[in-house]
Amino acid sequence: MTASQAQAEARELSRIATDEFSSLPRGIGDVHAAISGRVFRALGPSAAPVRLIHDAVSRGVYEGVRGGVWLTAHAAGSAAAARAGDTPLSETPRGAAALSALNGLYGDRLEAEGSALAFPMSLRRVGKPATSHVALFVHGLGETEYAWGTPNYGERLHEELGVTPVLVRYNTGRHVSENGAALAAVLDDLVAGWPVDVERITIVGHSMGGLVARSACHHGGSWAGLVRHVISLGTPHTGAPLEQAVHAISAALHLVPETRPFARFLRRRSAGIRDLRRGSLVDEDWRDQDPDVLRAKALTEVPLCEGVTHCFVAATITGSDRHPVGRLLGDVLVLSPSASGRSRSRRIGFDEAYGMTLGGTHHLALLNHPEVYAQLRSWLA
Repeated sequence: MTASQAQAEARELSRIATDEFSSLPRGIGDVHAAISGRVFRALGPSAAPVRLIHDAVSRGVYEGVRGGVWLTAHAAGSAAAARAGDTPLSETPRGAAALSALNGLYGDRLEAEGSALAFPMSLRRVGKPATSHVALFVHGLGETEYAWGTPNYGERLHEELGVTPVLVRYNTGRHVSENGAALAAVLDDLVAGWPVDVERITIVGHSMGGLVARSACHHGGSWAGLVRHVISLGTPHTGAPLEQAVHAISAALHLVPETRPFARFLRRRSAGIRDLRRGSLVDEDWRDQDPDVLRAKALTEVPLCEGVTHCFVAATITGSDRHPVGRLLGDVLVLSPSASGRSRSRRIGFDEAYGMTLGGTHHLALLNHPEVYAQLRSWLA
């Protein structure tokens, strides 16, 4: 099974590489066509014969280049597939990191195609022995369970507090709401099959993982009444500025024929990435909606779960979150107000007593940081 999985992943990587590389000449050709079209229109009807010849030749050249690139990429991919070993890429730290990045970029397409590279929602590492307190760790965009490092928070909490850590892997290119529903279903199975009675559940989510955790709690299940803490680390509860900027830039690029191919490229980003623009948690935010509309309908506000202690950690690369650079860049990917659930127009409702703002660090450092661990231990103890 392992060898066949390795072959399936290699074949899929070969197919994707072939498709992606061979599409590059077409994109360049579209830009060329848009620019030359504007020039010929300016010259008027007298340039029509030249334009016919130009267009025919340029189309032939770009299609020829595309065919050559396709053959080269296909041959290279086939050779790589033939050399695939018995261990799937998804089962090695480096291979899983590469595939997780691919899932983050367009995992929704991989899932729709039934690709062997699409990660299912799964429990990848479960601590032993099983105890009545389960702590679920949900990674962020383009990450896997390996991102938490070693020793990770769960391992240390197991040693010091007797918590049993469970690390999740999932396809971060899917909608947050879809992953939330899948996580809720997995937790139902986890509690039903746990060796001892589960009395307490803690969910820790990094970045997008915090949104998936909140979405899962919104979906609920037989496990929901056991949740005592939901802790988000650098989660864009009110949206991520980078995705907001890409959304606006793609809309602007789409207005002009010469830059429309670049807009199409940006618009290929996954549903999961798009959900980060506003911190969407439910299907209603995207179902039957045009994802490229500049001004989308009002976001569905999902309240925090009653009876659950919701905690957050925000970070800034500067020593203080009041520093101008820190206010502008946050932890590089998420601003402090968003991580703490507040913006000019939205308030998620976190209790500031259960919040922490960490200065002098960045987004990925929150995955394994001594001060974050100390705060986690304090909250859970």
